[in-house]
Amino acid sequence: MSRMSGLMLPANLTQVAARHREQADKLRAQYGVEPPRWYRITNAASSDEAEVMLYDEVGGWFGAYADEFIDELAQITAPRLKVRVNSPGGSVFEGIAIANALRSHPADVTVQVDGLAASIASVIALAGDRLVMQPNSMLMIHDASGLCMGDAGDMQQMAGLLDAISDNIASAYAAKAGGTAADWRALMQAETWYSADGAVEAGLADEVGAQRGAAAEPDAEPEMRQEYDLTAYGYQGPAQPKAPEPTLVISIADALDEGTMARLRAAVQPPAAEPVVEPEPVVEPEVPAEPEPEPAAEPIEPAEPPEPDTQPEPDPDDWTAMVASLIPDDADTWSALVTNLIEPDTSSSAATA
Repeated sequence: MSRMSGLMLPANLTQVAARHREQADKLRAQYGVEPPRWYRITNAASSDEAEVMLYDEVGGWFGAYADEFIDELAQITAPRLKVRVNSPGGSVFEGIAIANALRSHPADVTVQVDGLAASIASVIALAGDRLVMQPNSMLMIHDASGLCMGDAGDMQQMAGLLDAISDNIASAYAAKAGGTAADWRALMQAETWYSADGAVEAGLADEVGAQRGAAAEPDAEPEMRQEYDLTAYGYQGPAQPKAPEPTLVISIADALDEGTMARLRAAVQPPAAEPVVEPEPVVEPEVPAEPEPEPAAEPIEPAEPPEPDTQPEPDPDDWTAMVASLIPDDADTWSALVTNLIEPDTSSSAATA
């Protein structure tokens, strides 16, 4: 077994990688084929900022190696470096070498995920001073994987190697976003995908790039006023208001004595105003309230007819006595009166009378 930075690697791993690289170089030279370029470095676009594009699998057996990338990266002299990433990942150790090269570069490095930063490409994306997720881009983390041929002991050694690699990558996520390596290892075992906003919320990215056409903050209104010297054209500025003409004021008080002035003041003194007599308030007579209508009298029911007298009829003898008491009993007086009316008087005295 060989050891690299505290990791135990299979003894034949480096030999297989070296033999594969040698064979690939011979075949390319034989057929005149350039190795696939999974990156592009532009240093002439601007004197202030260079651009690096990682737009394919990362190094190793998949294309160019990290040493070629680092040689070209060292030639960048611009003070600012933008690394644009769109990669599904690739060789773990090639990616770690590239990430460390970006960390040690003297330029101010901004990593911009244009499409996808998955697997070891996510570790490269964390190597800049600032990570910007473009709209709708994604970032994926998962455990390391690999191939192994051999007996059970070889398989166990390979399992231990993959665990060590995955713990190492988890520590890179924890250094950027906080938390423990064990927490990030659990997210890696679940193969976690982050959207642009999700990567910012998790602490892996710093911001989401502005989407084209989105409403931007209104800028301050530009100063449109310009100052020109128009005196050469005879312009003397806006017309100024005319000053009022002076008025001559003559005081007669200076020519008169105090006594004359006192009489003049008394003559022009306005008469004293008569006191205003306020009219007495008019008291309106109180209007007697209308009497309330008396309630209607209840109808008087007709009296019941008296019951017939049930007393016994009087005795005829008693009735006769009662009538007799009403008729005077003086027979002589009655007879004299009646006789005077019915009998003629033959005497002369009577005729004379």
